[in-house]
Amino acid sequence: MSLTARALLLDMDGTLVNSDAVVERYWRIWAAEQGLDPEQVLKVVHGRQGHATMAALLPDRPVERNLADNRWMLERETTDLDGVVPVPGASAFMAALAALPHALVTSADEALARARMGAAGLPMPEVRVTAERVGASKPDPEGFLKGAAELGFAPADCVVFEDSEAGIAAGRAAGMRIVGIGPRAGAHAPDAHVRDLEQVRIEAQPDGTMRLHFSD
Repeated sequence: MSLTARALLLDMDGTLVNSDAVVERYWRIWAAEQGLDPEQVLKVVHGRQGHATMAALLPDRPVERNLADNRWMLERETTDLDGVVPVPGASAFMAALAALPHALVTSADEALARARMGAAGLPMPEVRVTAERVGASKPDPEGFLKGAAELGFAPADCVVFEDSEAGIAAGRAAGMRIVGIGPRAGAHAPDAHVRDLEQVRIEAQPDGTMRLHFSD
């Protein structure tokens, strides 16, 4: 199978960087403090900004408390890089994209994105849409639409790489095609699904498009 695109919009956590160990470490702490089942909490944390996840789990909780807890979590996650590694194939994938239109669209803030991309040994894309730059978290499509606009392409010309339900929903709401990465993505009907980035090959075309090839 293959897809043609003019630009790629890339999630970070779970797509380029495996940060599950850190994410789960701090969400387990938070869940225990709230009296919530950590296993149920971990089913919904991926893909969203932290405060948006908290609001979904505890809808009656004051926004200010969610924002305060989100700041606490970001501070710790930014300095705790134990277990942060690249998704298999991420280094070669980013090298192949170096001269092609692409952007990072992540629910992490700028500091956390830099810390995790650096820990994984991956280059930071020049165009990036981080948490500070959007008014609404995924599954809202704002981040992906901003990324496409900054690159100068229509949503239909962009392909999103995502691992989470919230991220896939955001890409779909933006009118983009989705490549699902890893086990979380398979249940949410992406246009293509791969185990990791080792199964993706990028071929630049003479007309300026890129052909994405997916292997078994």
